[in-house]
Amino acid sequence: QVRLVESGGGLVQPGGSLRLSCAASGSIASNAMAWYRQAPGKERELVALIGYLFTRYADSVKGRFTISRDNAKNTVNLQMNSLKPEDTAVYYCNGNPPWSSWGQGTLVTVSS
Repeated sequence: QVRLVESGGGLVQPGGSLRLSCAASGSIASNAMAWYRQAPGKERELVALIGYLFTRYADSVKGRFTISRDNAKNTVNLQMNSLKPEDTAVYYCNGNPPWSSWGQGTLVTVSS
C-alpha cells in the first residue's frame, strides 16, 4: 500500500499563507487525491480534491486554497492563502475515496 508523508504545517498569523506537501511512496497517477483536515473535537473533513481534469473544494476554503499534483514526483500540494483561525487543524492527504492507511498529518495553527 502507498505510504503518505505530509509536511509544511506550522504556526501562521491570520491572513498568512502556507504550502503543504504530500509525498507518496508509490504511483498516484491513476488516483484522485485529496487533502483532508481534522480540527480538535471535530470529524475529519474533505478540504480539496484533485482528479485527472478537475478540482473540487469545500465551500469554507473555496477561493483561498489551491490543490495541485505532480504525478511524475508522486506529490500533492495544497497552497493555503488568507488563512483563518478556523483553518487550524491537522491536515492529511489521501486518495479519494481514502485508503485505509493514513499518514501522520501536518499541524496547521492559525493564531495571532
